[in-house]
Amino acid sequence: MAEELQVAIGKKEEQYEALLPQIRAVVEGETDLIANLANTAAMLREQFNWWWIGFYLVKNDELVLGPFQGPLACTRIAMGKGVCGKAWQLQETLVVADVDDFPGHIACSSLSKSEIVVPIIKNGVVVAVLDADSELPAHYDTTDKFYLEQLVGFLPWPLQ
Repeated sequence: MAEELQVAIGKKEEQYEALLPQIRAVVEGETDLIANLANTAAMLREQFNWWWIGFYLVKNDELVLGPFQGPLACTRIAMGKGVCGKAWQLQETLVVADVDDFPGHIACSSLSKSEIVVPIIKNGVVVAVLDADSELPAHYDTTDKFYLEQLVGFLPWPLQ
């Protein structure tokens, strides 16, 4: 396992192309879910300097805060509520350029201006979501969607 992240510079695509193999190397062979999610969140935040990045885990019919990097976060989110709950409900990635325009947005912080939420689907069921927030409007795009969907696809997950 690599103990040091090699932060890439350049275009966003190049940064993801350099980062994803590093994340894969860290999580491969590690069986602890929390360790893998914590390291993944840390590596994404270090590479991209995002304002907030983390995971919400599906537990007892709600999303419960998991490992994250950034300021204090909402602890529980119901299905269909906010960007995270809606991405869970729809089982699809949501890219929101302006969270104030998103119906039912949950403002865990007024500093969040844009967001991307990627559901983690295992055996046809959403088990968690990856959530990234930025203090900048329209920060996330189809490039982020493409690479973050690849990332959640290779994260090892305990058998359900």
